[in-house]
Amino acid sequence: MENKKVIARIENLQNLRQKIVSMAPEKALNAILDSPQPAALIHSFPEEDFYFLIHEIGLEDSHPLLSLASDKQWEYIVDLEVWQKDRIELKSVTRWFDLLFKLDPDRFIKWFLDRQTQFMEFYLFKNIEVKIREHDQDPSEFDNEFFTYDDTFYLRFLDDTFQFETEESGSDETINKDRNAFLSKFFKTLSAFDHITYQKVLLETCSVIPAETEEETYRLRNLRLAEKGFLPYEEAIGIYQPLKAEDFENQDTKFISTDPDRKLFLPVPFYHSEMLEEENLFTAALKKIKIHDVIEQIQIEFAGLCNLIISADLKNIREKDELKSIVKKVSGYLNIGLERLSRDNTVPDAGHCSVLIRNYPLSSIFKVGYGIALDLKWRAEKWREKSWFENQGLLLGFWGEEWLGLLGGLLIKKPLFFDNYKTGVLYREFVSMEDIRATDNVLNEIMVFDDIFSLMAINPEPVIDRFLTYKNFILTLWARNHLGLSGQIEPLRLNEFQRLFDGLWADKKKPYKIRRSMKESFLSWLSEQTGLTDYEISGKLGHTLENLFSEIENEYGEVSSKDLDPRYINLFLIQKK
Repeated sequence: MENKKVIARIENLQNLRQKIVSMAPEKALNAILDSPQPAALIHSFPEEDFYFLIHEIGLEDSHPLLSLASDKQWEYIVDLEVWQKDRIELKSVTRWFDLLFKLDPDRFIKWFLDRQTQFMEFYLFKNIEVKIREHDQDPSEFDNEFFTYDDTFYLRFLDDTFQFETEESGSDETINKDRNAFLSKFFKTLSAFDHITYQKVLLETCSVIPAETEEETYRLRNLRLAEKGFLPYEEAIGIYQPLKAEDFENQDTKFISTDPDRKLFLPVPFYHSEMLEEENLFTAALKKIKIHDVIEQIQIEFAGLCNLIISADLKNIREKDELKSIVKKVSGYLNIGLERLSRDNTVPDAGHCSVLIRNYPLSSIFKVGYGIALDLKWRAEKWREKSWFENQGLLLGFWGEEWLGLLGGLLIKKPLFFDNYKTGVLYREFVSMEDIRATDNVLNEIMVFDDIFSLMAINPEPVIDRFLTYKNFILTLWARNHLGLSGQIEPLRLNEFQRLFDGLWADKKKPYKIRRSMKESFLSWLSEQTGLTDYEISGKLGHTLENLFSEIENEYGEVSSKDLDPRYINLFLIQKK
């Protein structure tokens, strides 16, 4: 009966915690403080969820929660907040230690003595100078800056502690003032709490070896955070190592407990899984899993994978919106990986994918998905090295706004999908095989166009200083040929373009449509220039060329010949007046 009561209480706390995570910040704070046992409820939060909760509510309003938080929750917050890569940021240490000390001075003293002694002594070493008065030494020998609580240990605050951390020199005075106020109260409280311990701390502070102490505290901090998925950057970056789909099943399987009679009561972080809003193959596979404990274990693994990505991307995530972007990224590449691992020639099956996420690490599935995006990136880089446009000294802007955007997303360190504000952003992470295929198709078009230009043996140098794109480059060359002008790439005169313009349209009714014979003329000219047959060109570039002629119709289909102005003509090179 006693066990059943404990189990019921744990389940109630878990259910209440899950509701609180989905509440608005103000309601979440009230729900916690109005609960019958707020301390028990706060302690039931995994450290990750508690960290996001206090930042979502706001640190100023979260003081009651922080005062009730467990020592491990305090430790987790400090581990995330006061480190900049592998170095301790002393300004952040001051801010957080001062906040925790104000919440409960006595508890802060016990917490630092039990769990943070080495770290605190390093911080004191960086901020104070300690001198011990000999029995026959006169106190007047010490500078006026020194103060003491026992006439034996004399302390002085150092003035240059933050000079390498603060960009604005004017703020040094404020930082030092806050530090001095905190340490004064801290030493006074510690001395009153246990004066012998106070003297031991000061004595040990004098003997700190800073490099060794910082390295050891960094090692211990990494051990604690590794349990949550936060590996050091040099290890976390391994998550981006691609994994071929053929090698996936050679990976070790994972163990998940599926015993329905054995409740695990794991501290499941809810914030990460609450952000899973995308309807994709990964979320559909999760819905196929009916065993509650299995879902919880996968939730923990998913949260750990998100934390690993945060470490690999060198990001500081505090807000829900920031976390949402990480969750979307992880979910997207898991979706791509599951699509790629689905059985050949079949529609991806959520049931089969649920087996994959139960049996194999999510990190391996992520690597398969990310590896597909990396293949696109490497393909684009390899092509660029040997491309015609690169050999001609042309910039990426030669490929026009949309194709430039796509290439720009592939050629950066971590490839991104060129969304062009269709979902409100210029670039975003790849989230599906549809994104991969769309990018691959456009990349193929760019590469074919580049091959076409290489076969034409035309030197773009005469107009390289103009706003040259592949569209006005190829259309101007064709226009000059059609008008019987030289084959050199030179801008058309306005009257020459008007001649082309008048013969371009099928009839005189607006909006104008391009004559079929003009399209055939263009195709024949391209065939002569490249040595390829009309059929070969149509097979490789048919869709692209149709889009190009459609763009001409959209741009100039409502314009009369007499109203043409070179300033607004971008699809052809026209001499300015």
